[in-house]
Amino acid sequence: MSLARIFEDLSPHARVATAVLPFAVAMLLRLVLGKNRLTGVLISLSTTWFTINVLLAPLSEGMRRDIFDLRAWFR
Repeated sequence: MSLARIFEDLSPHARVATAVLPFAVAMLLRLVLGKNRLTGVLISLSTTWFTINVLLAPLSEGMRRDIFDLRAWFR
């Protein structure tokens, strides 16, 4: 089982949570701990993680199927 297969089995809500939750936690830590090197690195990493999730989501089989279904629905 590859790492990509784990994300393909997730529901759409779980996919959004895995993309947004690390960023939300990093921002919360920024509010609690203040502006420092740790929170800056965490925000950078979580932003990168979110970007990767958004850019790679259409490459998954389920997402491609949903996009094609959406196109057919609007015809």
